[in-house]
Amino acid sequence: MAVARGMIKRMSNRVGAVLLRPPTTPSHSHFFLLYNHSPPPSKSHLSSFSSTFLRSFSHHFPEETSDEGATTDGWEEEDETEPKIGDGGDGGGVALQNVPWGQRTLSIAEEVLMQFSEDIKLFAFKTTPRGYVYVRLDKLTEEYGCPSMEELECYNRKYKQRLDEVGALGEIPDDLALEVSSPGAERLLKVPDDIIRFKDMPMRVGYTENIESNCLERDGVFLLDFIEKDSEMCVWKLADVRENRDPLRKGRPLSRKQRDWRLKLPFNLHRMVSLYLV
Repeated sequence: MAVARGMIKRMSNRVGAVLLRPPTTPSHSHFFLLYNHSPPPSKSHLSSFSSTFLRSFSHHFPEETSDEGATTDGWEEEDETEPKIGDGGDGGGVALQNVPWGQRTLSIAEEVLMQFSEDIKLFAFKTTPRGYVYVRLDKLTEEYGCPSMEELECYNRKYKQRLDEVGALGEIPDDLALEVSSPGAERLLKVPDDIIRFKDMPMRVGYTENIESNCLERDGVFLLDFIEKDSEMCVWKLADVRENRDPLRKGRPLSRKQRDWRLKLPFNLHRMVSLYLV
């Protein structure tokens, strides 16, 4: 259980996730801590951006058996779809998916968040028809936007308590399942606000060179040089990462020509921007 008391991280592929059940409490809610059981990753952007997440069940979920014969907790995993801005997941924003109790659970989430410091914001919120609530919290003053384990635990506990109280009144279902997490490595960045925040970090930028729908989409690993606000233009430069280096110049930094290269890109031609993972 020593691992459970430390910083528990979820890698992007969730390989080897293990459930740990803390000692039983008087509450009827079940609380789980999950961590990745794989060997620790090498020091890189990925380890810094790994998402921590906590799950709570109002009632016991029946155990299920996977195709490989392993016993699972019966949790409905989020769809592995291409993220989009505003999807309630890696793209942030709110996605209630026409769930009738969705707006009420969102208002409770925002109510609970008011008990925390102003630098912790709601990055994403999603509800599903099967009774799952996904919350991702963003910490604006933390380099990678990840709240501490203690902050996530505290929010999870307070929010679940309020859901149970309101559920007992019949305003929302009384058997909702909750996952609270940090945004994680796959978060999409909004142009221009988020890229200003992460301007000192390499970013993977997907873009087109004109507005035409059939225009070929390109991508690259860049650093933000500056933003021309009046013309709504981002100016990017090549990031000094392996992907941009000449393979024939092994171990050497970017050439002068590469360092001087710039890409001027209007806000509306950015298709997808995310933090670069080594």
